[in-house]
Amino acid sequence: MSIFGLVLFLLLGGMAFWLLVFLLAFAVPYWITLGAIDQLRPKRVFDEEESQ
Repeated sequence: MSIFGLVLFLLLGGMAFWLLVFLLAFAVPYWITLGAIDQLRPKRVFDEEESQ
């Protein structure tokens, strides 16, 4: 039974490790890049109001 607990611990630890690797390598930089692009892009609210 202790082998099962060890295997379960290593499996869950490995899954958590790879989730953190994915978040730090892809999701967080993607999120930051989208936020920066959204902040730098000029808003077009006033242009749409004038054309109508």
